[in-house]
Amino acid sequence: MALRALTGIKPTGEPHVGNWLGAIKPALALASAYETYYFIADYHALNIIYDAEALRRNTLSIAATYLAFGLDPQRSIFYRQSEIPEVFELAWILACFTPKGLMNRAHSYKDNVAKNLEAGKDPDHNINMGLYSYPILMAADILIFSANVVPVGADQKQHVEIARDIAERINHNYKTGLFVLPEPKIDEHVKTIVGLDGRKMSKSYDNTIPLFLDEKPLLKRINQIVTNSQNPEEPKDPDLSSVFNLHKLILSESEESELRSRYQVGGLGWGQAKKNYFEALNAQLQGPRKEYQRLMADPGSLQTVLAQGRDKARAQASVFLEKVRSTIGIR
Repeated sequence: MALRALTGIKPTGEPHVGNWLGAIKPALALASAYETYYFIADYHALNIIYDAEALRRNTLSIAATYLAFGLDPQRSIFYRQSEIPEVFELAWILACFTPKGLMNRAHSYKDNVAKNLEAGKDPDHNINMGLYSYPILMAADILIFSANVVPVGADQKQHVEIARDIAERINHNYKTGLFVLPEPKIDEHVKTIVGLDGRKMSKSYDNTIPLFLDEKPLLKRINQIVTNSQNPEEPKDPDLSSVFNLHKLILSESEESELRSRYQVGGLGWGQAKKNYFEALNAQLQGPRKEYQRLMADPGSLQTVLAQGRDKARAQASVFLEKVRSTIGIR
């Protein structure tokens, strides 16, 4: 049986170049080596999005984005988290085996507590139970499909480890191998992707390059990349240039080497460097942009794809949940 990889995607806003290169592209590449499951984590997003229309729109946008970049729903299982009720029943079961101390040590909770203390506020100020128990729901997402690997960034590695800890605790208690023990899959080749201002590309910094801008707005956005005051004739250090560090991510090794030389010998102005990056990026985004716009104009087709994925996912989840119920004495 093929190994399974499971990827969760939070629908928290407009997808940008950092999402594409750091998450979408490597996640979709897994389909060549794994049996792949992709889900839109809409209930995880409920921790931070309290606008119903925004959540609906973001969910469809994520679905359209992954399909536009090549997710094949015939080859992979693609579904909404909220449409798999078995996940939420399993989350309760897992919660009954999860020590509170384990949740106290979760990075997401500890980071928020630290920020509150630094601001002189109550440690649990504005921390809801959804955020506190987030790792348990994530564990249910993973364990119900017996995922072998979960692609995550380094900051999410602990959540996969928590899922593994809970699974081991239940397996040991009932002397069973029911739960597959997942492993985090961290792509060491995925580097921090810089934004317009040189910091990490992030919506919170408002320094992103949205994926599906039309050509003129895309060029305008790229022209906002911060550069120094060197004139065109001066040689430039490519490694200190946000334009270069963005451009190289979409080039082959030979193309990157050639571009690096152009920076180093001089004669390349920042305006031309940004134009070159725009042309290269736009060439790669033209096809996905057109397909994304087509899908967003036909939400019924997106709903159909997600409904088909739901049915496939539930067929598996319901069988596994019955095994869990039987194991713990509910059946």
